[in-house]
Amino acid sequence: MLEEEVKKTSMVKRNGMLKGRVSRIGSYAISSSITDQCVTCTTFNILAPIYKRLDDEIAESYYIAYFGLCSIFSPGKEQDASCRESDYRADWLARNHRILDWLLCERSTIICLQEFWVGNEELVNMYEKRLGDAGYINFQLARTNNRGDGLLTAVHKDYFRVINHRDLKLSDFGDRVAQLLHVELLNPFQTRGNNVQQEILIVNTHLIFPHDSSLCLVRLHQVYEILQNVEAYQKEHKLSPVPVLLCGDWNGSKRGHVYKFLRSQGFVSSYDTAHQYADTDAHKWVSHRNHRGNICGVDFIWLLNPNRYRKLLKTSWNEAVFSMFKSLLRRASLTESGAFALLKADSGGDFITYPGFCEVLRQLNLAGHRYGLSEEDMKDLWFQADIDGNGVLDFSEFQQRIWNPEGSEDSENGSEHGGDECDTVQTIGFSVKNAVLFPTEVEKGMWPEDYLLSDHARLTVVFSPVRMPCSQLIF
Repeated sequence: MLEEEVKKTSMVKRNGMLKGRVSRIGSYAISSSITDQCVTCTTFNILAPIYKRLDDEIAESYYIAYFGLCSIFSPGKEQDASCRESDYRADWLARNHRILDWLLCERSTIICLQEFWVGNEELVNMYEKRLGDAGYINFQLARTNNRGDGLLTAVHKDYFRVINHRDLKLSDFGDRVAQLLHVELLNPFQTRGNNVQQEILIVNTHLIFPHDSSLCLVRLHQVYEILQNVEAYQKEHKLSPVPVLLCGDWNGSKRGHVYKFLRSQGFVSSYDTAHQYADTDAHKWVSHRNHRGNICGVDFIWLLNPNRYRKLLKTSWNEAVFSMFKSLLRRASLTESGAFALLKADSGGDFITYPGFCEVLRQLNLAGHRYGLSEEDMKDLWFQADIDGNGVLDFSEFQQRIWNPEGSEDSENGSEHGGDECDTVQTIGFSVKNAVLFPTEVEKGMWPEDYLLSDHARLTVVFSPVRMPCSQLIF
């Protein structure tokens, strides 16, 4: 498979990669002819050499056979399970040149990389030079506490003017960060009227891996913090609604709480939209084989169009936590009535008290530790659950807010951004024209053993600009 892809790459280059911007990934054409007004975005966790284990002799041999790197193999590497690629310069240099070859062949207008080895000056310079020579402006951000890796976001200067960029250092466990770029399209979408917003907010991030159930809440809070920063940036700069792209390695699948949280905020998974997959189609594709050998779909490019319905951010956060709360109760084999009985145990009546509510949150490991819910978080949850405000939760309130919360994740109209609505304005949004994963086997839910660029697949999406009305907000 890799030999065929190398041939196809060379063929694309020989035929003139830039003419008509024809991009091919595997056997799929992203677009037979991507117009100048299309925006293409690639997200890729490139597996930092400091994390890549070299303890698989078969994989190394396959790599050598295909790419002719006989000189890079050091005898005995496969015998040491702690051996990392970062110890072998020729290895990581060759693999990252191959990654750059693919990225520059596709020539997406936006590139978002995770696990970028910011701690190695030679690798950083290599990416800066090759991306810079190809016309990209790139921004790098290291994870906190000198973890060695970080993020790289690059936008092509022929398509975007960078208005601003902001580094987001998330306060949660895991030394995680995010990048926020505010860009303007240089090739305006042709419209009849004037004053059409043609700006985009781009976020690149890499959430923590949920090594245990307590970290699921941390991941959820990391996304909440990112969205708070996006919302704060829009208010600070008095932006009219603009498209938002959230790119990266989310370390969670479509079955997870992060997915549901983003859906409740109006975001759509671009890949699933392109392939018309439903939220329940979690088994259709994968994008990662983790260190445990499990395969799952964790890499997303999320799109929020300006006209999409959005719940208040705090409301979505509370509902996501209640959903996690319910999942943990059900995991403890509790039915609806059993869960209510547990929560009301200390009340002496047929209702739930605030102390009893908090105690069960602590028992389920959602609170009571450094990375759990704060006292303020628990109070916010309580106030949302206590519909009539009488200080206790009866069974009806428990059903409505905790066990069977109502909510629309996919409403098309309306807006609840937290500002006061005024007249409608014309702005630019995006439709998803196409989306592909490479290697192509992952699109069928399989992981090819001969794929060695990373432990993640590369996701590329083609967006087509569309004109749409939305509500003007006054902050």
